Amino acid sequence: MTQNKTADEPELPGDASDLGMRGFLGYSLKRAYIVLHQAATGALDESGLKVRSFTALSLIVSNPGVAPSRLADMLRIERSNLVLIIDELETRELISRTRDPHDRRRFALSATLRGRRLQEKAAAAVKADEARAASRLSAEEQALLVSLLERIEDGPAD
Repeated sequence: MTQNKTADEPELPGDASDLGMRGFLGYSLKRAYIVLHQAATGALDESGLKVRSFTALSLIVSNPGVAPSRLADMLRIERSNLVLIIDELETRELISRTRDPHDRRRFALSATLRGRRLQEKAAAAVKADEARAASRLSAEEQALLVSLLERIEDGPAD
């Protein structure tokens, strides 16, 4: 977004029109999310995955046999919205859906060999683009940021 400035206005980093919002944590998180989401989207182009299907596939790879209801909880999405993602991954033969051996009423999701290979390749691409996007932070700062975000995710201290 380009601004019209007069000659005597100071040069400000970023878009000066949002300076009043920079005091809000949620606003800054959203702006950082946009940068990281764009990096992930670009990294996933070659794999044909969207961020949501990559995330679901990654969770299935790391949790073989996960129930769709548990996966929806992990993704924090409605179970009905998960159906489209599962169908996409299954159609591409990246996951299999089988009956849970412990409860025949439920399904278990597992990644196929093809799915595991694609997830590994896509994860490497996302990590590389994410590292470029966060290159102004040291490895220690990145680890601290992740830790702090996890504390926010855990909810308010009572």
